[in-house]
Order: sequence, then C-alpha cells, then structure tokens
Amino acid sequence: QVQLVESGGGLVLAGGSLRLSCTLSGRTFWLYTMAWFRQPPGKEREFVAGIVRSGDSTEYAESVKGRFTISRDNAKNTVYLQMDSLEPEDTAIYYCAAGRDPNIHTVTYEYTYWGQGTQVTVSS
Repeated sequence: QVQLVESGGGLVLAGGSLRLSCTLSGRTFWLYTMAWFRQPPGKEREFVAGIVRSGDSTEYAESVKGRFTISRDNAKNTVYLQMDSLEPEDTAIYYCAAGRDPNIHTVTYEYTYWGQGTQVTVSS
C-alpha cells in the first residue's frame, strides 16, 4: 500500500516559518521526483516546489522563490518544505506528490501519488 503522509502544518503569524515533512511508504522513495503543491481557498491546486531523485536540482514557483526551500533525505524516505517569511497569501492546503518521471513538472497530472494535505494558515 502506497502512502504519502504530510505533517508540520499549522497557524503562524506573517513573517514566521514552518517546516513541512512528507514521508513515502510502499514504494522506493529515491526512484521518485517529489513536489509540493498547494490549494488556496476557492482556487485550483498550484505548483510550489519540486526536487529530482538525487536532490541535486530543484524548481520553485516565482511566488515562493527566495522564501521556500525544498529538500529530501532518501535514507528517511522524506521530503521537506522549509517555508520562511510566510505571507497571508501562502495560506492553503499543502500537498506532497510523487512522480516517476525524472524531470520536475509543474502540473498535477505528472504525479502519481498524493498525500492527504496539511493546512497552513498565515495570519496578518
């Protein structure tokens, strides 16, 4: 059974930080490109950040560049999203996703497995 389990969401003041974690079980983690997406209230799901299998290459949405950092620990089957300088506009449900394509994609259909989501709320 494949599972992606996210943790680390919560309520934070603007300017604060949160670190999201996502652990994959049931599959060989290092074979998967990993990504974070988010879905703000009333909006579609959007790409936030992605990281290749080795961790050597990353990609970010323009809105989070310089504030968010994606990383992975293949020994722990876990991908992280460090979020700094949070803004109210970052409020959303955050989802991690896993895909077999070695390239980072910014569209949801390129990812096979999804977590259940974790709520991030940034108050002003």
